[in-house]
Amino acid sequence: MPCERKPMRYGHSEGHTEVCFDDSGKFIVTCGNDGDVRIWEGLDDDDPRFITVGEKAYSLALKNNKLVTAGSNNTVQIHTFPDGDPDGILTRFTTNATHVTFNSSGSRVAAGSSDFMVKVVEVSDSSQQKTLRGHESPVLSVTFDPKDNFLASASCDGTVVVWNIEEQSQLISWPLLQKTNDVTNAKSLCRLAWQPGAAKFLAVPVETKVHLYERDSWEHVSTLSDDLLTQLINVVSWSPCGRFLAAGSVGGSLTVWDVNSKLCVERQKHEKGFTVCGLAWHPSGSQIAYTDTEGCLGLLDGLSTSTSSTSSSTKQAPAKTAAGEYDDLFDDDDDRLMDEGLSDTNSPVKKAAVPDDDDDDDFLMPATGRVRNRGAILDDENSLDTGSLKLGQDKFGDDDDAGSAVVPAAAPLVPLRPVYDGPMPTPPQKAFQPGSTPAHLTHRFMMWNSVGIVRGYNDEQDNAIDVEFHDSAVHHAMHLTNSLSHTMADLSQEAVMLACPSTDELASKLQCLHFSSWDTNKEWMVDLPAGEDVRALCLGHGWAAVATSAMMLRLFSIGGVQREIFSLPGNVVCMVAHGEQLLIVYHRAPGFDGDQALGVQLLQVGQRKKQLINGEALPLSHKSYLSWLGFTAEGTPCYVDSEGVVRMLNRSLGNTWTPVCNTKETCKSKSDNYWVVGVHENPQQLRCIPCKGSRYPPTLPRPAVAILPFKLPLCQTSTEKGQMEEQFWRSVLFNNHFSFLSSSGYEVDEVAQTQSQKEQQELLMKMFALSCKLEREFRCVELAELMTQNVVTLAIRYASRSRRMALAQRLSEIALEKANQIQEEEQEEQEEPQYSSVRRPSGFGQSEVTAGRHSSRRHQEEEEEEEQRVEEEEEEEGEMEMETEEAAETRKRVNPFAKEAVSPVKPSLTPIGRVGLGRANPFKVLGSGKPVSSSGQPRVANILDNMTSGRKSSPLCGAAAGKQSKAPVLRPLAPRPKTKTQSTLQLSGTKKSNNKPQENKQQAADQQKQEEAPPPASPADNTENKRPKTGFQLWLEENRKNITADHPDLEETDIIKEAMGRFRTLTADERLSWTERAKGQTGDAADLKKRKRAEGGGEAENENGQAEADENIAKKKKSLDPSSKLSAFAFNKN
Repeated sequence: MPCERKPMRYGHSEGHTEVCFDDSGKFIVTCGNDGDVRIWEGLDDDDPRFITVGEKAYSLALKNNKLVTAGSNNTVQIHTFPDGDPDGILTRFTTNATHVTFNSSGSRVAAGSSDFMVKVVEVSDSSQQKTLRGHESPVLSVTFDPKDNFLASASCDGTVVVWNIEEQSQLISWPLLQKTNDVTNAKSLCRLAWQPGAAKFLAVPVETKVHLYERDSWEHVSTLSDDLLTQLINVVSWSPCGRFLAAGSVGGSLTVWDVNSKLCVERQKHEKGFTVCGLAWHPSGSQIAYTDTEGCLGLLDGLSTSTSSTSSSTKQAPAKTAAGEYDDLFDDDDDRLMDEGLSDTNSPVKKAAVPDDDDDDDFLMPATGRVRNRGAILDDENSLDTGSLKLGQDKFGDDDDAGSAVVPAAAPLVPLRPVYDGPMPTPPQKAFQPGSTPAHLTHRFMMWNSVGIVRGYNDEQDNAIDVEFHDSAVHHAMHLTNSLSHTMADLSQEAVMLACPSTDELASKLQCLHFSSWDTNKEWMVDLPAGEDVRALCLGHGWAAVATSAMMLRLFSIGGVQREIFSLPGNVVCMVAHGEQLLIVYHRAPGFDGDQALGVQLLQVGQRKKQLINGEALPLSHKSYLSWLGFTAEGTPCYVDSEGVVRMLNRSLGNTWTPVCNTKETCKSKSDNYWVVGVHENPQQLRCIPCKGSRYPPTLPRPAVAILPFKLPLCQTSTEKGQMEEQFWRSVLFNNHFSFLSSSGYEVDEVAQTQSQKEQQELLMKMFALSCKLEREFRCVELAELMTQNVVTLAIRYASRSRRMALAQRLSEIALEKANQIQEEEQEEQEEPQYSSVRRPSGFGQSEVTAGRHSSRRHQEEEEEEEQRVEEEEEEEGEMEMETEEAAETRKRVNPFAKEAVSPVKPSLTPIGRVGLGRANPFKVLGSGKPVSSSGQPRVANILDNMTSGRKSSPLCGAAAGKQSKAPVLRPLAPRPKTKTQSTLQLSGTKKSNNKPQENKQQAADQQKQEEAPPPASPADNTENKRPKTGFQLWLEENRKNITADHPDLEETDIIKEAMGRFRTLTADERLSWTERAKGQTGDAADLKKRKRAEGGGEAENENGQAEADENIAKKKKSLDPSSKLSAFAFNKN
């Protein structure tokens, strides 16, 4: 008996919960500790009807559209079903009733109570009651004899009693159970069950077994047991045919026995091991519904209970249901039937196939030893749902009655036709509006999007539509009467669009309320052609689109002008718009095996019309359907499937779909869901409404919106490496919209774009540092390929500090390639006459353009800050040794004004010749990839060790690179620049002697290493006439008097420190204004210096002054936020 266990779902609050089916099997009915009776149209019905019967509901029974409940107010009530109207009180007890049940005809109700009594009441006349007294403790359960003569009850006094109803007397009592004083303390509920139909056996759960007692003789005739069953059995229930018995245990085991063979034919386990306290068979015998003590509801599906198809030796192929049963699959949100394991056992023929339990061994080999008609057996096994079923089952029935092995004459009439046993087609998903709840609800959301909310009310009092805007500045709220019974809506900053289906008299209509119109007529309406219904609609910027049942898509202007029209490749599923983009999802083919086969089109319908995605397949999770489709606030398409997976379009990877979030990972229960209402890329936010136990939120009270984070499903995201990789690629994906918007002619937030690129480069540097630490040098090179040129420079510095010279050499080759690439791009841009209108997409190889070019200087300044931070951390190391990289990452910033140690090694100051663009390349190597140097490897180490960023240098053009024959073209580097304090002291012209020891050290070290190099200029030569003033120096000149007045006893060094503190308290705009003033005063001098250097002048004085000026400017611009610095790069000096 192969069956499928469906996932449990939330049904009621925690506590005892019961379940039953209605007579037709269409509804599952449950009651629970919250006092509600819920009526489910299937396990996945997310909006069940409910009837409140009291504070708590202990038990329920349903027959002939009468619902009987035992509530906490000591009464047994009756309600109509499924309407739920109160129909009176059947009986009362002095305390609460514990169990109620109907007899087989539905004319009587029996109820057991905690006051030790059992009452039998006539449903038609509740005054006719019989009271059965004799138990000495609360009653646990009651059950009617199907022939209505006897009643059995179990009690906490440890006995199971059979009563004669008419005589109100005990026939027999068995002391089978453990004694307790109350139902809540009972080890087992001991829910008895009498075999339906023949009424031959009474089943009594006794510890881990089920005892069967024979009617009339009341003898214990057999015991059903299972070696794997170790927990007490709580509840038992017979199949409608009376052949199988199901049991649920305290430990969550679900067991089904074949009573005739006494074999266990099915074992299942509760997914969380909770106690099963309610059990009910579907009238067809194909399903078992069960409930647990946590208030959850579950289902075993695909049970096969017809006598011709269930045995331990012949397994029946799972039968498939006809497509007609799927009509309301998605509107009612009941996808219970989507699974293959469901047998179509609703036909009366199959119920009749088991008239009573004496026909049990018809599946065995006949006495003659010959197999029965082979064709009939095959047909019965493989085509249970075909017309041949009736013949086959009647044949078996006749055979059983005759007791012979001869096939009756009717058997040859069974057609021998081929049987398809492959995967069955999935019923196609119905069209829906993203952001809406199902149309059958009386109060529903017709649309919830980033603009506002459209609610629909369709009850006895009112049929209306409310429109509410998140921003009331767009428009005030509106209340519209829904006289046309609109079922679809969309909302934009310009209009509200409504649509209704056609009726026998009226055509399908499209109504638009253009509230942003400047004229007085703000409403227009269109009738669709006869036989054509609106299936989906959406509003873009200045236009509207409507998809119809004729597989047509019609475009309208927002004012009502009909525009283009075209056919769709399949039936539409849903459709959304954003600006000029239109995203359509439709059925491109039948799906199989529970999957949907959907196609997607992305069109641009503005001035430049084009198709961006043409009918490609939409990826969905296995056995799921589309539940939401939309655009991010920045205009990137994304969607959510029923498994909770959010996918977003990756334009940089050929318009592929990347999963960015799984909402199910944050759900506490499998039946919980998140209803998505919006997606933002900057900041990264998934806006959705949590729905406990359902797929849709209620309209009242207004649900609260939750924000979920995004997370790419990369491997090993619990590790540091995996986390940084996930953050990096998520940042890359979520910043693709910048290049898309700029290429589409929109303005982009350059600050946010620069910040995101900066974060990406920081993550790359952290991954680089981690790979270095793990000695993964090849991986380091792979990471460097993703970096910009300036960050590769930092990586070279890090590698050389870590004594990884081979890695540093390879990185310098990468830096050279990137520099050449940037130069080629610049030349191409200069050749283009309209270069200023071209926006380049953000990429990993893109670096900043020099300040004199057309692009923004901000990018350059940010990367200067990165370099400056690394510089300062190197300076700090002279004072503070850091043990590990981790400590370096988390440490606080030390005094930024401390004097730095003089570098012990000085690079060669060989002058370079004039180059084409005036920009030196510090990374140029020969064709062999190895630098040639007189001192060999140590010299390379020294150069790399002391490399500072040549910010004003340019990459060598091809011709200039070819002229350098023997020596590597390495940019001569000035001595380590002085700190701000020292520079300002020099400029002030006072206390010059403070700098002489340092200068002498520099000169001594210089002469010691390279005697051929000229000495650096003295501080006296290097004053205002040699280099520009900075904004801070200008500010200090004007405010020196104030500082000396406040602190007359300060020395010059302390005055400058105090001035720096005050200068940093100024606003960013004020500091910028001082910097601009400084540039204005000395701009000509700076330009002159640049020209001189480009002409090949080898004076170290100019190099020295320029480097110091650059350093000071970069330091002033540096962010004060310690968290923003690349603190992972502190090194121990050896």
